[in-house]
Amino acid sequence: MVAPRPIPEWRDVDRATFARDIATRYNPAVLRGLVADWPAVERARESPAAFCAYLEGFDSGAAVDVLRVPPRARGRIDYNDAMTGFNFSRDKATISSVTAKLLGYARFENRPAIAVQSAPIADCLPGFARDNVLAILDRSVAPRIWLGSAFTTPAHFDESSNIACVVSGRRRFTLFAPEQIANLYIGPLDFAPTGTPMSMVRLADPDFTRFPRFREALAAAQVAELEPGDAIYIPGLWWHHVESLEKVNALVNYWWKGPPAASVQADSALDSLLLAVLRLRHLPPEQRRAWASIFDHYVFNSANDPAGHIPEYRRGVLGAMSPEYAKQVKEFVAKQLKAS
Repeated sequence: MVAPRPIPEWRDVDRATFARDIATRYNPAVLRGLVADWPAVERARESPAAFCAYLEGFDSGAAVDVLRVPPRARGRIDYNDAMTGFNFSRDKATISSVTAKLLGYARFENRPAIAVQSAPIADCLPGFARDNVLAILDRSVAPRIWLGSAFTTPAHFDESSNIACVVSGRRRFTLFAPEQIANLYIGPLDFAPTGTPMSMVRLADPDFTRFPRFREALAAAQVAELEPGDAIYIPGLWWHHVESLEKVNALVNYWWKGPPAASVQADSALDSLLLAVLRLRHLPPEQRRAWASIFDHYVFNSANDPAGHIPEYRRGVLGAMSPEYAKQVKEFVAKQLKAS
C-alpha cells in the first residue's frame, strides 16, 4: 500500500502570507507553530488538568452539544449496524462538566468517548478569544471549540474554508481532494452522523472487498499529525478524516466563506445538490447528459460568459443580483417546490 503524502508545511505564517500564498491555492497546508504562543496552548503543555482548569475559568455555564460514544465504538462516530441511526447519543452539558468527565475517563483504558463539537466560543467560553487570537484572520471570523477524548470523525467535507488550531493533545488529519469523491464511498446525502455526507470506509481497517476503489483514494491522500500550537488550513469541500489521539484533546477552528480577510455569510450549496438529485438523477441518460451540458455552461464553465451577449439590464439571474432580486428568486424557487 502506498504511504500517503505529507501535507505541505509552512512556518512563520503572517496574515499577508496566508492571504497571498496559501489561501489562493485551493490546497491544504499545515501551519506549524501558528498559535504556539496562545495561553491555552501553554496551559495544555503543562498538563491536561491545567488545561481543563484554564477552560473552566472562562465557562459561562451555557449548555453545549455533547456526543457520547460507548466503549465498544472505540471513539469512532458512525452509523449503527443497521444504518437506522447512529452509534452515539447526543445531549447538552456545560464545558466544565465535560472537562470533569474527560479527566475522570482518562484514568481508564476501556472508557466511553465524549466530545463537544463545534461549540461557539463566544457563547460558552467568553473571554477565551480575547486572550487567544488568530492573527491571520479578521476577528469577525468566529471561533468554535472541539473538546473531547480520543475521537475519530470519518472523512467528510465542509462548504466553508477552515483553519483548525490544535490546542491540547495531538490530531491526525487525512485529506482527500474533492475529485476523490467516487473513491470514498459516501453514505446517504440526507442522513449522516457528521451533518454533511461522510465516507463509509473505516480508514484504520478498510474493507477493500466492499470498497475496492478506496485504494485509489489512499494513493492520493495527504496526511499530517499536529501538535499543540500547530494549525491546518483546509479549503472548502476537501474531504478530511480527523483523529484526536490523546485522552484530552481540544481544537479551535474558524470557518469562513469568501476571501480570508473577513467573514462572509453565504447560502449552502448542498441544497442545490439535493434538488438536482431529486429532479435530475432519475431522468434517462441522454437527458442527464443534456442537463450536464446546461449546468456546465451556466454554472461551472468559467472560461466563457454565458450572458455576455445579453444587455446588462436584461441578464436577470445571470447578472449582478441585488439582495432584493436574489430574495425574489429564492421565493420563486420555494413556490415551485411547494407546488410540485
